[in-house]
Amino acid sequence: MTTYPGAGNGSPQSQQGGGNGGFGQRVDQIGSEAQQLWTDARGAVTDLGQTLDLRGRVERNPYGMMAAALGVGYLLGGGLFTPLTARIVRLGVRLAALPFVKDELLGMAEQAFQGYQTGRGMAGAGSSESTASANATSAGTPRPPTY
Repeated sequence: MTTYPGAGNGSPQSQQGGGNGGFGQRVDQIGSEAQQLWTDARGAVTDLGQTLDLRGRVERNPYGMMAAALGVGYLLGGGLFTPLTARIVRLGVRLAALPFVKDELLGMAEQAFQGYQTGRGMAGAGSSESTASANATSAGTPRPPTY
């Protein structure tokens, strides 16, 4: 059997003084690196907490923070790609789009009404019916056009 120095294959050379000392040093190095990583992570969490001012937010708006915590827990728990989430997102999009649709419909209705009033004013400029129509329009009840 061929043995190579420092190969660590169970030969007497690999089991002598240098092999165990290297392992112990490596364990100590890993332990100190883990401690440094833990310290860095704790510092990052502290910095994030100070940046977000979580304590102040909880004091100012406890119910909102509870809702936010529930939402984050739901997402982290795997609720992102569920049918319930799809329904909630569809409802949210509809509710968010509702004011825009309402504004567009009101704008279209106002333009149509103004066009109707303009057409009524031009069609019967001298007739008595235009006076009655103008009175009805000023009262807030539009009349249908006569052809």
